[in-house]
Amino acid sequence: MSLLKQQTYQPLTEAAAIDLAVRLNLVTDNADLTCKEIGDGNLNLVFHIVDKQHDKSIIIKQALPYAKVVGESWPLTLKRAKIEADALKIFGQIAPEYVPTVYHTDDILAVTVMEDLSHLLIARTGFIKGRTYPLISQHLGEYLANTLFFTSDYGLGPAVKKERVQQFINPELCKITEDLIFTDPFYDAETNNFEVDLGPAVEELWQDEELKNHVNILKKNFLTDAEVLLHGDLHTGSVFANDWETKVIDPEFAFYGPAGFDIGQVFANLLFQVIVNDKNRDIFIKHIETFWNVLESQFSHLWERENKEPIAKTSAFLKYNLSKFFKDSIGFAGCELIRRTIGLAHVADLDSIENKEIRLAAKQKTLELGKTLIKLRNEIKNLQEFIHVVKTVI
Repeated sequence: MSLLKQQTYQPLTEAAAIDLAVRLNLVTDNADLTCKEIGDGNLNLVFHIVDKQHDKSIIIKQALPYAKVVGESWPLTLKRAKIEADALKIFGQIAPEYVPTVYHTDDILAVTVMEDLSHLLIARTGFIKGRTYPLISQHLGEYLANTLFFTSDYGLGPAVKKERVQQFINPELCKITEDLIFTDPFYDAETNNFEVDLGPAVEELWQDEELKNHVNILKKNFLTDAEVLLHGDLHTGSVFANDWETKVIDPEFAFYGPAGFDIGQVFANLLFQVIVNDKNRDIFIKHIETFWNVLESQFSHLWERENKEPIAKTSAFLKYNLSKFFKDSIGFAGCELIRRTIGLAHVADLDSIENKEIRLAAKQKTLELGKTLIKLRNEIKNLQEFIHVVKTVI
């Protein structure tokens, strides 16, 4: 039952968000209580509530029944709020140091009340400002190694895993990913958004039948490979960080899919900085290397120590799985690079470049790297070859 007076959904106001926080005894009703709606994403309201008198603060996130980036003409299910809350709780049990604490959820209001992370900065924003976060790649590698393993058949056991697959059926938000990452950027879809000067490169991409065949295979993997519980939208805008702390937020796209998808999202969003950040390029290449090496090492450790499948602990089968994750991730990274350049939702890493000539050159490189990674994903055998391909293209 909702803790507010209304028993049906309606968007919160700042005053109603304060009322909810007080009713939950998370803050004290006093004159020093403030609330500001700070959501800058595409799908939700986010309220930051501060109790100055008692030095407390919380975040209240509420799903909207439509996509803010388009408006009420793009309706969305409110069930995604429960999926996000459930995913935060599961990931928080598996990797508590990398996930915000959830204090309360309300299915009627589509609300999640959680730990305030405002002492940290969104990683993408920090990267654009020149910060490099020395531990972020290690932290993300550990986070994914743990969440991927402990939500798989081998970390959960097949019976529990099948129950989780059912719990995280997420068709509407998966449809957004299917369209915006794997479909729309590869033909003349209305949702696409790109600068006129990129037109020739985009037309060439749309005519590339080899590329589209590879993308179809990747999309099929996304649709059918229910390997692990994915975050589903693990870009650097979904990560808070400082030099010693990292927190992963916003898993409302969570569902059971191919492990390489989350890995590829991290690869791609580090690659944006490799492309645009001449000063710190080597640092971000090192981040990519550290991220994969930590993930591979930690996942292998868990595979050998925690595997619930008696005959699956062989080094050969572990190698097979890690190889699949790696190849898939390279292809998914390529799709992410392309869609963030010419699709509906862009990234500030590219769009905030003020000099038009430099911005267009960066976007051309991004498209070329995306196509190359998609086509060569099965030929790139290891991390060294991956980095070599990246350096060759950019």
